[in-house]
Amino acid sequence: MFQSQEDDFLEDAKPLAARMRPTSLKEYVGQRHILGPGKLLRRMVDAGRLGSVILSGPPGTGKTTLAHLLAKETGSRCRRLSAVTGGVKEVREALAWATDLVASGEPRPVLFIDEIHRFSKSQQDALLPDVEAGIVSLIGATTSNPYFAVNGALISRSQVFQLETLSPAEITELLHRALADGERGLAATGASADDEAIAFLADVCEGDARRALTALEIAVSSSPQQPPLVTRDTAAESIGTRIAGYDGTGDDHYDLISAMIKSIRGSDADAAIYWLARMLEGGEDLRFLCRRLVILASEDVGNADPAALPMAVACMQACEWVGLPESEYMLSQTVAYLALAPKSNAATVAIGSARKDVRDQKIVPVPRHLRDSHSASAEREGRGEGYLYSHDSPHGIAAQDYLGVDRRYYEPVDRGFERELRERKAWISKRLKP
Repeated sequence: MFQSQEDDFLEDAKPLAARMRPTSLKEYVGQRHILGPGKLLRRMVDAGRLGSVILSGPPGTGKTTLAHLLAKETGSRCRRLSAVTGGVKEVREALAWATDLVASGEPRPVLFIDEIHRFSKSQQDALLPDVEAGIVSLIGATTSNPYFAVNGALISRSQVFQLETLSPAEITELLHRALADGERGLAATGASADDEAIAFLADVCEGDARRALTALEIAVSSSPQQPPLVTRDTAAESIGTRIAGYDGTGDDHYDLISAMIKSIRGSDADAAIYWLARMLEGGEDLRFLCRRLVILASEDVGNADPAALPMAVACMQACEWVGLPESEYMLSQTVAYLALAPKSNAATVAIGSARKDVRDQKIVPVPRHLRDSHSASAEREGRGEGYLYSHDSPHGIAAQDYLGVDRRYYEPVDRGFERELRERKAWISKRLKP
């Protein structure tokens, strides 16, 4: 009797998102691209041969719930470990438990490891023998890119499935289900929500079911009306800030900086500043942002606008001295300037081509007349003999060979200041010929 009462209290203490977790795959909402009829994961479940699986996706997409449902649908026992709190000791204990079950004739169990990307290489390696031997079906969940965060050996022994954020229609379905459910949901409170509130929550939660359900629960429990009525205003007050989470070491870090750099390169100042704002709100390292802007100023703007590099360097120094929050002004100014500046990668292409020739082609010797003439043996060896001092020549250009072979590396584009450099290079080339 007491145990049953304790279970009831524990169940009541769970947040709405935990209470509303589906109890079967039929109740599971979303991820039709991997669970729809004929899809690989669905076929694995139907065949009762789950194997090992890595579930990757943003928070709130149902990774933990899906892991438990996969174990239930295949009739397997499930043991959960968290990579945040567990270590090799806990992994070995779980694998010993799985070995005992299989040895006693039971189906191989599921070992669910949440946040598997937080396991070290040695911790992940400890899983390999039993995964390969089929002692356990591993289900790992991660919010990071598994191909970066999980050992290649473990990836090669697993099927990787990418979970997607839920659509507004799918979030709407979950919210209506929570309001209508009398046992696990909110129906017992008599709560209701107008269509505008539901639509707002489904949109603003950005595909995170947990966030939407939590906001709905807060709106219901804090409503002054009886029975509770959730309006758009109360929903907005309950959802909090709209800024999504930011993983400064994972996909967000790489995807957002990639989006900002490509937007600047594409000359879209508005898009570039938005991606900058996303990273600033997420707490991105200022030095990282400044370093990338300095690189871009040479790599993508170059001599089409020679002021770009000094400006990016000045931004880097200013950010170092000023810090946040005011340094966002320098960053915004610099991002806007670089986005609208004329673009040229001629210098980037030039050094790349020259280095490739150094690696792949026969090494070009330094012409005798360009060699250093200050050593004691220089005169005897003829070093520097025949060199023409440029300042003694008309226009300051001496007609002599500076390379010894006919190669072209730097080709200025017809944009910005490089248009002038292009003309000057053509004019100089005519006067360099002996």
